[in-house]
Amino acid sequence: MRCLGISPASLRIPRSGESDDENELSVSSAKNFYTIVTSDLLIPGDGDPIPKGAIVIESKTIVWVGPRDSVPDSYRQAKHRSQHVPYMMPGLWDVHMHFSAGSEDPEQMAKLMTYGPLAEHPATQGARLGRQCWQALQMGYTSMRDCGGLGCELAAAINDGAIPGPNVYSAGAYISQTAGHGDQFNMPPGDALQRFGVSNIRPGFFCDQAALLADGADECRRAVRLQVRRGAKCIKIMATGGVMSLDDNPEDAQFCDDEMFALVDEATRMGRTVAAHCHAKAGIVASIKAGVRTIEHGSFADEECVDLMKKHDIIYVPTRRAITFLLENRDILPKKVRDKLELVDARQLAAYKLAVAKGVTIAMGTDTSPSEIQGIEIQHGVEAGLTNLQALKAATATAPLTLGRQAPKSGQLKVGYDADVLGLTENPSDNVKVLQKGENIKWVWKGGKLFKGPGVGPWGEE
Repeated sequence: MRCLGISPASLRIPRSGESDDENELSVSSAKNFYTIVTSDLLIPGDGDPIPKGAIVIESKTIVWVGPRDSVPDSYRQAKHRSQHVPYMMPGLWDVHMHFSAGSEDPEQMAKLMTYGPLAEHPATQGARLGRQCWQALQMGYTSMRDCGGLGCELAAAINDGAIPGPNVYSAGAYISQTAGHGDQFNMPPGDALQRFGVSNIRPGFFCDQAALLADGADECRRAVRLQVRRGAKCIKIMATGGVMSLDDNPEDAQFCDDEMFALVDEATRMGRTVAAHCHAKAGIVASIKAGVRTIEHGSFADEECVDLMKKHDIIYVPTRRAITFLLENRDILPKKVRDKLELVDARQLAAYKLAVAKGVTIAMGTDTSPSEIQGIEIQHGVEAGLTNLQALKAATATAPLTLGRQAPKSGQLKVGYDADVLGLTENPSDNVKVLQKGENIKWVWKGGKLFKGPGVGPWGEE
């Protein structure tokens, strides 16, 4: 039942005369164990904050929310533990990130930025990523949508307890046309197609790369199916050129209409939403008409694009932090990449501000790997015109909507939702920058288990 987001207690039929409070699930047994978390201010993710708020957790699920002085005796008198935190909010989401290896060494970082998954051995990448998964939790990120990387494989290791980490909803490999944003221009075409082409799968090959090349409608459908077979919870496509790829142009649309339709149609048939990497206007319009769920980047979006997003209930994921991070590190980038970066930067913030002004639904994604820089994306949302609470909603309550049918009940402090909860020492509704410092995020619960707190080790509480 938990995999459906349903607490067994929620299925209990009340007896005649019993209370049917919408903020409380019936207590199934006096012997159940609960966690009661009280706060000076509860920020629910969607809706007004609750002064002196509290939640009650049973196993992995929130079973009660309300004023801390009103926690029912049925919970207080049962076996429980209590924790008070100054400020409480849902665990953060990053809906556009990449589980790909990173490094703090400038030379290695430059190599990784240019060559991606080919820059180092997969075992080295795995070691780095294990640490990044732990670091994500320490920074309050309890859920992530991986838009191209090793997320499917990491999710398996996290879910069986091999390593600590966030909930991972991965696209597997992003899907690109030949000569598109996902192609490897540093390789001979034959080598690139041999390694990344969907029609060249070799015996014993796991298809665990971050990119797939597909040309024609049939290959596009096969690419989607391969990712679902791998464990993907969503599909990522490259609908325009990009910045970090060496020889394509972010102002060019990619995939023809038949290919775009095949990608979205196959993903929809298999219960997966599609995230479209788009810079150029033509790619944005084509993606929306094809039926994608989210537009990523949207750098050259104009009023027509933004109106289409609003009309079709598209979720816009601006990934502003990717641009500002690259600008901060421009000296290590190839000149071709620097030139494209400056072109995109000149337009992307204006597009973001226009989308906010028009009321387009925003979700927060960084287009980075897990690290301390992720919280800056929420600050960028405020800089684009969101209020603090709107920016927090974009990083919590709105985020699961990017996954459609695969979405968990997550991102809100609400009855029946996953107990992914942060306890903070500073108030993020006053200043979202507090989420950029790990010392402000003192408690992290994921699925009701405490992974960060006083005396808690790297594997979480026992």
